[in-house]
Amino acid sequence: MTTPGAPATRPPTNSAPGAGTPAAAFTSYQKFVAAMLAFLQFTIVLDFMMLAPLGALVMPALKITTTQFGVVVSTYAFSAGLSGLLTAGFADRFDRKKLLLFFYSGFLAGTILCGIASSYPMLLVARMVTGLFAGVVGSVSFAIVTDLFPLQMRGRVMGIIQTAFAASTVMGIPIALFLSNHWGWNAPFFMVVAVGAAVGGLIQTKLLPVNEHLKHHPDRSPLHHLLQTITNGRYVQGFLTTGLLSVGGFMLMPFISIFSVHNIGIPLEKLPLVYMITGAFNIVAGPLLGRASDAYGKFIVFAFGCVLTVVMVLIYTHMHTSPLWMLCVVMVLLQIGIFSRIISASALMSALPAPADRGSYMSVSSSLQQVAGGVASVIAGFIVVEAPSGELLHFDVLGYVLVCTTAITLTFMYFIDRRIKAERGGAMPGPLTPAPEPVVIAEQG
Repeated sequence: MTTPGAPATRPPTNSAPGAGTPAAAFTSYQKFVAAMLAFLQFTIVLDFMMLAPLGALVMPALKITTTQFGVVVSTYAFSAGLSGLLTAGFADRFDRKKLLLFFYSGFLAGTILCGIASSYPMLLVARMVTGLFAGVVGSVSFAIVTDLFPLQMRGRVMGIIQTAFAASTVMGIPIALFLSNHWGWNAPFFMVVAVGAAVGGLIQTKLLPVNEHLKHHPDRSPLHHLLQTITNGRYVQGFLTTGLLSVGGFMLMPFISIFSVHNIGIPLEKLPLVYMITGAFNIVAGPLLGRASDAYGKFIVFAFGCVLTVVMVLIYTHMHTSPLWMLCVVMVLLQIGIFSRIISASALMSALPAPADRGSYMSVSSSLQQVAGGVASVIAGFIVVEAPSGELLHFDVLGYVLVCTTAITLTFMYFIDRRIKAERGGAMPGPLTPAPEPVVIAEQG
């Protein structure tokens, strides 16, 4: 065990990104950071996801229409996307711990405003504020992961953090629905604030300053820093891949529940069970997939996820009336394919930005995810048509689009993987020199 502040050894930098390297053990401090970021992500994801199932209570309580409710939901995503882009130029100019605390505090303040909203305009403004701050929290979190963990560990860390999405489905949404049924639609927002306050306290008291990147930062204006980031050919390749990864998923996601009920014939009251079973499997699968990406190679796991996703999407989008167990099997395998892609891609592309650009890169990437997802949902709405019986028509077309985007992202990731391997082996000198590996974090004594 090393003492705080003592230099730690680096992993060798001439190895392939996560392929065949021995799995280094986490220190107790690294375990804390990974768990803390996972709980933080849980609150962000839950706040975003729980408004849709609360719609049946929110709409009559605030006397708003379906169109107004749709605007409330989409406002969060577009606000998050805008904030990520606006703060990208500043993201690398501050200690990441302070930046995280500032924007997470703003997110919690916005969530409180959601809880006390008593009209449509108040809720709309509250969701806008929440999205503006939440959009930066995620990018700062992933920048911290890239700063504090070497590439050989990032698959496992990303796997732990991604379980927040599954946990919000399995635990968060059912608890939110329970609270809203007993104490009103706004009660779940106060639950998020309570959990978030505890997470914020841990960040303040236990997380060490994350400011090593400041030593590498050149003296340039925030606008220049942003322009340098979005015009860097190395980073543009990552941005395009991130955008395409978001497009396919966001096309299917808004219509999964409707398709499962009206086309596959699953009773509406059984739908929460499908989400709970799928989420439970993902909680187990996330860390395992992260470990596999570190042990066998991040691109190999990504390719596996692409193949599994394509097969299961084609099966799912062509399903007709089917038993509950069959839908659960298909959804579990589909989610494993999606998680394989998300975890391995996040870990591999974290090697693209240089230390001085990580915050800016993650902010632009996060912003692009939000915007691409919003645009994809709108396009999907024009493709899918609801029949008089309630069945969705042309849903299979969305599946074909996802297959195409998956094939393109697989190609992009192949070249990204080759570039990172070559750079780490010293084969690509010049302007595309590899980003230095972060020093392994010393364990708190």
